[in-house]
Amino acid sequence: MPTITTKDGTEIFYKDWGPKDAQPIVFHHGWPLSADDWDNQMMFFLGEGFRVIAHDRRGHGRSSQTDTGNEMDTYAADVAELTDHLDLKGAVHVGHSTGGGEVIHYVARAKPGRVAKAVLIGAVPPIMVQSDANPGGLPLSVFDGFRSAQIASRSQFFLDVASGPFYGFNREGANVSQGAIWNWWRQGMMGGTKAHYDCIKAFSETDFTEDMKSVDVPVFLMHGEDDQIVPIADSALLGIKLLKHGSIKTYPGLPHGMCTTHPDVVNPDLLAFIKE
Repeated sequence: MPTITTKDGTEIFYKDWGPKDAQPIVFHHGWPLSADDWDNQMMFFLGEGFRVIAHDRRGHGRSSQTDTGNEMDTYAADVAELTDHLDLKGAVHVGHSTGGGEVIHYVARAKPGRVAKAVLIGAVPPIMVQSDANPGGLPLSVFDGFRSAQIASRSQFFLDVASGPFYGFNREGANVSQGAIWNWWRQGMMGGTKAHYDCIKAFSETDFTEDMKSVDVPVFLMHGEDDQIVPIADSALLGIKLLKHGSIKTYPGLPHGMCTTHPDVVNPDLLAFIKE
């Protein structure tokens, strides 16, 4: 099982498939999932001739169940160590949800030549939590509710999220996939509950505004208009105004987990942006 050991002794699991001389695409998963959440995209882009890489964030999946370092600065530092280890050049970094925050935080700090482009899908930047500076954000009580539900019964909480708002399976007429629900639950339960608990603060309270302003590479925002987890009005629609080289595409009716529910829509748009 391929892993790297970071400077603080954390083991980070990763997948690295395809020709090592091909352009790399690095996928960053959302909370509380793992690299497995990108199976469809990794197989698609592998078939298109790319080198595809995905890691389990610390505390998630097959990586160490850390009790410290579960915040964006360390997440980005872990990515930097992985990209150094693999010596990636001209990579495209694709992040979903929390992974989108990780992407923009890393790209803003990446060594010259490491990154060619970035994609944020249903991503948390600029900032999720409500404040005087961000009046359209979600109240802190929402995230306190996440924490309380996780402590009360993580397994039931994860089942409820996957069965309902994450994939839009709570919408009338939704094409519910029991397999997708159980796969989400499986990935979540692989990780450490302390890391998952800490990550709620990381994805909801980290302010990525300056990261978005500073990034010089092209950034593509993709967001479902019926995203019940990361509402589009306070994420992508604000974030696009901060980017120097940003483009955006929104998807009527699509949910937060659209990479799983609608890969036939997402993958071609990703490919077109990467090939531009």
